[in-house]
Amino acid sequence: MSRKQSDFSKLVSLLTELHKSYPHYGVGRHLSTALSDYGDIWGMTDKELAFALEKYKLQLEMDVPHSGDSEIDEIIRQGLDLDSILKEEDDGEEY
Repeated sequence: MSRKQSDFSKLVSLLTELHKSYPHYGVGRHLSTALSDYGDIWGMTDKELAFALEKYKLQLEMDVPHSGDSEIDEIIRQGLDLDSILKEEDDGEEY
């Protein structure tokens, strides 16, 4: 007869799966995102927390692939260098 996995073991297992699937995300990022819709998490049971993480994991799996931090850094760099981009566009315009 198989033993049912405890809620705590399920939590650890879910966090391990999330780490393997999304190694560029930290545990804090997973937890804060998974629990963002919950108000006071102080009194959450292990079962409720496991449910929230399972729901979050399923949403991640259904979501489009997330870009890495390097792509976000490139967008920020381009935003900081917006003056040169606008200048290049102005130089190319004919009146």
